[in-house]
Amino acid sequence: MKRIKVYVTGTRGIPDIQGGVETHCRELYPRLQALGCDVTVARRKGYFADNSSHTYRGVALRDIAVPRIKGLEAFLHTFLAILDARRHNADVVHIHAIGPGIFVPLARLLGMRTVVTNHGADYRRPKWGPVARAILRLGERWSTRMSHAVIAISPGIAAELRERYGRKDISVIANGVGVPAPVNDFGLIREMGLEPDGYILALGRLSREKGFHDLIEAYRLLDAAGMKLVIAGSAIPPTPYSRQLHDLAHRAGVMMAGEVHGEKLRQLMGGAALFVLPSYHEGLSISLLEAMAAGRRIALSDIPANRLPGLHRDSFFPPGNPDAMARVMTVAYTHLTLPTKLEV
Repeated sequence: MKRIKVYVTGTRGIPDIQGGVETHCRELYPRLQALGCDVTVARRKGYFADNSSHTYRGVALRDIAVPRIKGLEAFLHTFLAILDARRHNADVVHIHAIGPGIFVPLARLLGMRTVVTNHGADYRRPKWGPVARAILRLGERWSTRMSHAVIAISPGIAAELRERYGRKDISVIANGVGVPAPVNDFGLIREMGLEPDGYILALGRLSREKGFHDLIEAYRLLDAAGMKLVIAGSAIPPTPYSRQLHDLAHRAGVMMAGEVHGEKLRQLMGGAALFVLPSYHEGLSISLLEAMAAGRRIALSDIPANRLPGLHRDSFFPPGNPDAMARVMTVAYTHLTLPTKLEV
């Protein structure tokens, strides 16, 4: 039987790039390859070393260069990737996120079948201006109405799309994580000057909608002698916000750990006394699922995407409210029972 050729775009790439879409793709496509498909993932050149491997667990990786221009990088990369998919005779183009989804009509015009995974309403992210938000809404509309198949990463996203566009055949395939093995050796985090249960952890890209500036302010208000705050993540390339965040962190005594992967991330998550997710906007946070799978205590913003089974009602605080965040964090690491472990 003919192997289906699947070409993937809408991600910065795999395997070692931080981000929810990137983690989703890193876990999904080796499994799809093992099921008998020929999978190619288009990566954005510049996020990986020139001598990095061009395969990952059987998945082919193609680097496509585009300029790093905010608001244009993902669109230009998707456009070029779809042309590249046609040159390589792809059967199916799998597009991630609603911005890149604006190119569904192009992929169809070139004779390829399309699947779009909707990771959330990106036009609600505060970083985008009116023009970008209008384009993102158009991408959501075209990708939902015109793609051969649409996947939503949560029931809430699927319900919203069904109501807005009248499409009933949207599939819900939630983000998921495996249950990690217990951490017995914390040597890597001790090299960072950390001790198990001696720090609070937050994880994500250093962008304003993640709310890390609110978290730093909440940490200043926190009554937690000896408890450190660690923020793991980066902005590539650096932005005015990420520079401001580093400055705030330095003045507040907060550790900025940069991007963390693999065993170091496993130890960092496994040793945290508390995991905090202060986001204003999420689709379905993989870092939250990882914290739940690791059995960490959790404090998080009260937004629809974060209301998952197994989380205590007292774990939530209003987004953008450092005072409430500090109170919930104090309760969370001193009184709350551990959350239910999930394998979604």
